Amino acid sequence: MSILSTPSACDVVGIGNALVDVLSHESADFVAAQGIVPGSMNLIEEERKAALYDAMGPGIEMSGGSAANTMVGVASFGGSARYLGRVRDDQLGAVFGHDISSVGVGFTNPPADTGPATGSCLILVTEDGQRTMNTFLGASSLFGPEDVDHDVVRSGKILYLEGYLFDRDEAKAAFQLAAQVAHDAG
Repeated sequence: MSILSTPSACDVVGIGNALVDVLSHESADFVAAQGIVPGSMNLIEEERKAALYDAMGPGIEMSGGSAANTMVGVASFGGSARYLGRVRDDQLGAVFGHDISSVGVGFTNPPADTGPATGSCLILVTEDGQRTMNTFLGASSLFGPEDVDHDVVRSGKILYLEGYLFDRDEAKAAFQLAAQVAHDAG
């Protein structure tokens, strides 16, 4: 159910992993000491995320995730966009909601009050500009049919589905539901 009663039409509705990117400038020695292959993208569990975060230097937090970033791109080029994703009622969930909304992307999914923390991607940027990404999917990995706001889906001219989210059966069911709602809306 949407916080908005009847969303006005928009250009694109995106569905994907709602993540907060945490960028930190680190040395190549730090990356090696953490046992991480430079330039890689790694899926990590919550315990590893906490240990790596504690070891990192200061970071910059901003909303992220493939589909969310695409919706930000749509808005930055003058289009209208909405986003459906799952965050937890925690600090990073608030960061995600604030950041994506502040650039003009509609985000109305209420945060979950149980389950894993909001997903994040710890991005280690070395002196040469190379990014090493360590992603904890967290709450976003539980996105399911109950998170699909039919009114938001119907409001979009285009429905954009992020492939990274398509791994779990619940997400597949959510994608199928969203596609059916969009199809029925014309």
